[in-house]
Amino acid sequence: MKRLFYLLFSAFILVLLTSCSPKKETEKLICAEAEMTSFPYSAGGLKVTKHQTVTHVEGVEGLEVIETYFVNEGKPVTVKAYELCRTQIRPREDVVWSLQPSSTAYRLDWVLPVEPGFEKQNYLGMNNTDYGGGIPMVDLWERDGGVAIGLFEPALRMISMPVEWKRYDDKVTMALRYDLPEPMELGTGETLQCFKAFRLKHKGDYFNALRVFSEYMQANENIVLPPSEPEAFEPVWCAWGYERTFTMDEIIGTLDKVSELGFRWVDVDDGYQIAEGDWNTNERFPGGDADMRRITDEIHKRGLKAKLWWAPLAADPGTQILKDHPEMLLRTAGDAPEFITWWDSWYLSPVSKVTDAYTKDLLQMFLQRWNFDGLKIDGQHVNCCMPDYGLSAAVKDPLEAPEQMPSYFAKVYQQAREYKENAVIQICPCGCAVNYFLLPNFNQAVASDPESSLQVRLKRKAYAAMAPGLAYYGDHVELTDGGDDFASQIGTGSVIGSKFTWPEDNPDVTDGPFVLTQEKEALIRKWMKIYKENDLARGEYLNLYTWGFDYPEGHVIRKNDALYYAFYADAYDGRIEIRGLDPDAEYTAVEYTADEPRSFTVKGSDPYIEASFLKNYLIKVTKND
Repeated sequence: MKRLFYLLFSAFILVLLTSCSPKKETEKLICAEAEMTSFPYSAGGLKVTKHQTVTHVEGVEGLEVIETYFVNEGKPVTVKAYELCRTQIRPREDVVWSLQPSSTAYRLDWVLPVEPGFEKQNYLGMNNTDYGGGIPMVDLWERDGGVAIGLFEPALRMISMPVEWKRYDDKVTMALRYDLPEPMELGTGETLQCFKAFRLKHKGDYFNALRVFSEYMQANENIVLPPSEPEAFEPVWCAWGYERTFTMDEIIGTLDKVSELGFRWVDVDDGYQIAEGDWNTNERFPGGDADMRRITDEIHKRGLKAKLWWAPLAADPGTQILKDHPEMLLRTAGDAPEFITWWDSWYLSPVSKVTDAYTKDLLQMFLQRWNFDGLKIDGQHVNCCMPDYGLSAAVKDPLEAPEQMPSYFAKVYQQAREYKENAVIQICPCGCAVNYFLLPNFNQAVASDPESSLQVRLKRKAYAAMAPGLAYYGDHVELTDGGDDFASQIGTGSVIGSKFTWPEDNPDVTDGPFVLTQEKEALIRKWMKIYKENDLARGEYLNLYTWGFDYPEGHVIRKNDALYYAFYADAYDGRIEIRGLDPDAEYTAVEYTADEPRSFTVKGSDPYIEASFLKNYLIKVTKND
């Protein structure tokens, strides 16, 4: 019915949607909805009835699945927008913490404090030329729990999830809003079916809300998360330290040191190609396929695995592929190509059969002719796209292109695994809050160009909630605070990595140095030993500490019969509660990352310790016999 199911309603419906009665002033939640309701609205010849069903999911405390539709029983009305799940809380403190996983060029933390004056729209479509997509859920929490709202839909919908705390108000508000690109009439007798939404009251922080959201999606919306290959948990060395002007000799000359230090993956990064789009080798590889095969042969000769960097769906102006197949370009409503600012490229249509055929040939070259073992798929543009009005787009409605975009990466994943059965596929939506619907299409997540150690840790917690068991690569350690924070990677159960250069930096690298000094080598050797002995990347993340309210920041990994606690703060001196212990047992705690490890006893009946540290404090806790 001309996409009537996803249209936006006129202002009076917005008022209707947001006019639920307040509860008692003593209760934090102000807005709540009944099990089954009908709200008629009549004024000036308009007659619209809102019908809503709220389903409580058995076995999931606090979850309400909300299905809403409107019936127009009066004269035609102009459809502009509709809003769902407007929810308010009265904060008990000066700050409320939030999960707001949308994507913009600012590359904000996914987790943010909300204070008076805060406002963020959280639009899940394209917010900048390269940035869009995210997770269709927002969450607000305090010390004793929180409330999340979002969508249970089979694809990413281009909604906004506004969160605000007005300075003159004592309430924080969030909602789900869908805005139609163009107004449309809803005729007499027609029905407007809204997106399926949810509200979740939960304990703890965003981890618990994301876990419920993802488990529901897997059970009800055909989301299937692939298991990670065992090799996806192995440490990574990336040639990006040499940047785009790397040479074959630089990579091959570093391999013995890579192997000696314990890294098992070698990522050949950006710079081998003629251009984005023309992915054959450039003039630095005059032997073409033979030169790339020489690199992978040398990698494999040392018992290592090889992963290749690739920015799919990007093609530079003037490339041969665009001369041969201009129909692959994604076209906007004005018939202009969509520009990718970061790569100075044009966007290829993710819903074109021509793009599919082109991609299949590329994967055959990467994984068979060149013999790579996996792919490092890179770029913030892979997270979302604009509507596609191009003639080659295999969709009925241009608006379906961003919704169906993950299906392109599903084909990439499936085809890659056909070419190389155990291929490790990483998707790095650089700086973006990952498009949730990409999760079924890779078996190694990544911190995706983190701008701080904090981002490494908060993203790890989010992925652990949504996809338990998924390998999570903490990215190059050089991107963490100080460029050496292996503790933030290991303590949270992340795969470690480095982009060191050896024996010297590439002279064209401007943001180094990454050279492997004696001090850096000693640091890598120390943390590599810790990483391999404890193997926390394969452990189970336990959510025992509330982000924003427990200090110092705490993370727990369960591996075999031990609990590994990691605490982070700029500086800390005081008492820490060791949660999750049996009150009837005694435990031995070991400072397993210290140069001189100290051990001590912790009682489950009195689970507190005194600790003094700078930046991090990691302990292994095991129950005494």
